[in-house]
Amino acid sequence: MGVVNVTPDSFSDGGCYQSTQQAIAHAMSLIDEGVDILDIGGESTRPGSQSVSIDEELRRVIPVLEGLSGQNTAISVDTSKPEVMKQAINAGAFMINDVNALRNTGALEIVAQYRHVRVCLMHMQGIPVDMQSNPQYQDIVSEIKVFLQHRIDAAKLVGISQEQLIIDPGFGFGKTLQHNYKLLQQLDRLTTLNVPILVGISRKSMLGGITGNSVDQRIHESIAAALLAIIKGAKIVRVHDVKATKDAIAVYSAMKHAV
Repeated sequence: MGVVNVTPDSFSDGGCYQSTQQAIAHAMSLIDEGVDILDIGGESTRPGSQSVSIDEELRRVIPVLEGLSGQNTAISVDTSKPEVMKQAINAGAFMINDVNALRNTGALEIVAQYRHVRVCLMHMQGIPVDMQSNPQYQDIVSEIKVFLQHRIDAAKLVGISQEQLIIDPGFGFGKTLQHNYKLLQQLDRLTTLNVPILVGISRKSMLGGITGNSVDQRIHESIAAALLAIIKGAKIVRVHDVKATKDAIAVYSAMKHAV
């Protein structure tokens, strides 16, 4: 999954692809690099970020979706707003990637109307504006697992099928450095929920906290983290550096399947 942020304030590439034309050009470059899913976001969810209006998010996202409609690439939209979900799906989105796990009023019901759409339910403690102020857990993996099971159950209750669901433990969303690495270490405990795991670690501060590298210099540690997540059970990795990550995965896959 390749990241296409149509925002002025995302943590890694905010402002780089702010116009529709820039975002489409970036998406096309990720397609050339072999991306499987494009994840288009019109609202930053970095720590401390503020929400934007429905109209503004639609203004950012829908033209990009429409501009990519002729491409044979699955498109996800990163949003928590039910109205944005509805319009994005009607414009061709194959997946909704919701950091709020369909907890906003009406979100479950919107997705339940579309049996062909996949949806990713993410764990987050708090909300983006305050989630990093003082995150606390007794047992982080157990608590995330319970939360995700509850959201899976809520989705199925309104008619969303197990096959539509994906989960994301939410690295960096209401978690300290130690929390993040404990979660990565024990990521395989979430496989018993029996839905695919999506992991977004690329370029995040949990990597810079170890290497000291700035956000635009974290490609090596991002690839290492993606491979570790795959080894621990992740089926989808959300990344900024598509070709580099795919190359690393190809080497790992060759080793794993050697006979």
